[in-house]
Amino acid sequence: MSQSKGVLYLVATPLGNLADFSFRAVEVLQSVAVIAAEDTRHSRPLLNHYGIGTPLVAYHEHNEDAAAPQLLARLERGESVAVISDAGTPLISDPGFPLVRLARQAGIRAVPVPGPSALIAALSASGLPCDHFHFGGFLPRKGEARRSELKTLLDRRETLVFYESSHRVLDCLEDINAIFPADRPLAIARELTKHYETIVNSTAGAAHALVAQDADMQKGEFVLLVQGKRETAAEDIDAEQARVLGILLDGGCSVKSAAAMAAEITGAPRKLLYQAALKRSSAQ
Repeated sequence: MSQSKGVLYLVATPLGNLADFSFRAVEVLQSVAVIAAEDTRHSRPLLNHYGIGTPLVAYHEHNEDAAAPQLLARLERGESVAVISDAGTPLISDPGFPLVRLARQAGIRAVPVPGPSALIAALSASGLPCDHFHFGGFLPRKGEARRSELKTLLDRRETLVFYESSHRVLDCLEDINAIFPADRPLAIARELTKHYETIVNSTAGAAHALVAQDADMQKGEFVLLVQGKRETAAEDIDAEQARVLGILLDGGCSVKSAAAMAAEITGAPRKLLYQAALKRSSAQ
């Protein structure tokens, strides 16, 4: 890559608490030629707080296709550019993708300056499994399209994570209630890192009522998390399967052999029976 070209920085900004801004982020924003901001009016208080006087240009969803080539030209001339969104990490349900793609195609370095992300913050504190997750961004605005999207995710085993606005959160929770089993664990995170930060655990069946009865719970920016469909637990084998498995184990069969033979006899999945056999053996 040519050293004469500028560098494109993708800089994460605080979700709400200004103290979450990194030293590196401040240094980068002070050093670049221009900052491309989703909303210059929104970003100015943050920049003023840290004494950052770098010029701002607007770069948002309505102008990014036209603005990206202009910013690319500056990068080609050797100027470095930073992209920031209103809050969190750029490109994650925020503008920036066209510019990053153009920059990389032109051999210009795209450098992440990591920091806050509502997605990761909510997931880490939700109490739901976070080793695997599916990020769905903002669900469709229209009810029919939203329900259709949710139906495609019903059997996913990863934790599902969505962003939602205060204007649609009740409608979204109502659709989740209609699509998912009532006992499916769900978490609601709102106003993360802000004064009224709230993270509550509920279920797909109860979450809508929980939010509907509390006007304060209908305000702010939301992350909704729905636990994935759980794998069938070993104890979910039925009584006949358990009886057959027990006879084989008590008769001296190994866990592996008992599971294989019980699967042939009952038609139950061998893996399921093997897990049940392991649990029974370890309890003895």
